[in-house]
Amino acid sequence: MKVHRQCFRVRADRTAYLVKHFRPFLGRAVLDVGCCESPLRQLVPEVEYLGIDIDGQPDVRLDLESIDRLPFEDGSFDCVVCADVLEHLDNLHCIFGELLRVSRRYAIISWPNSWVTARVPIGRGAGAFKFYGLPADRPPDRHKWFFCYTEARAFVRDHARRMALEVAAECATEKPKWALLRWCRRLRYLPQDRYLNRYCHTYWSVLEKTQGHSNAIMAAGQIVLED
Repeated sequence: MKVHRQCFRVRADRTAYLVKHFRPFLGRAVLDVGCCESPLRQLVPEVEYLGIDIDGQPDVRLDLESIDRLPFEDGSFDCVVCADVLEHLDNLHCIFGELLRVSRRYAIISWPNSWVTARVPIGRGAGAFKFYGLPADRPPDRHKWFFCYTEARAFVRDHARRMALEVAAECATEKPKWALLRWCRRLRYLPQDRYLNRYCHTYWSVLEKTQGHSNAIMAAGQIVLED
């Protein structure tokens, strides 16, 4: 697994990273799911862009947890981007399927590794970590799923197998640290998955639709009709 040393202090940092490493997959028409302030629009002005979110400055204001279908036809966009969004949704599996349905070819999805921020306060028996816990007042937003790097990667690969998709690209990001410290950690936590579960903060995946995917969808439709 390729690992990049990158820190995302604000949402725009994540978007800049996405453009730097995944620009060839964006195509000419992009749907940005969970766009917030839509920083992607400014970074790729040549792309036909549409952003949806419940907050911020989207083109379409939409509560993803209140729907079971995105308001777009099949294959409406060359690429669908969904960066650190699905973990906020109870209906994660449904919306994940919708991202693929409305994509013509690619879906770029990032998945946060919840373990990396949780392991220290849990190990110390004190502290809290963002998006979890039990605040006195109901928060406007929180994570609904608690998963690690290996679980996110397994989810992507399992669905790619089921739906005859290709994993066109994947990588992990971790915070920059001294080279000697990284080396010692990698030696201590072998194999690589153990290290990444502890220290990577985001898993990135690019799923690609292929002819095999189209055949699988057609076959699934035939099975439904026959039933």
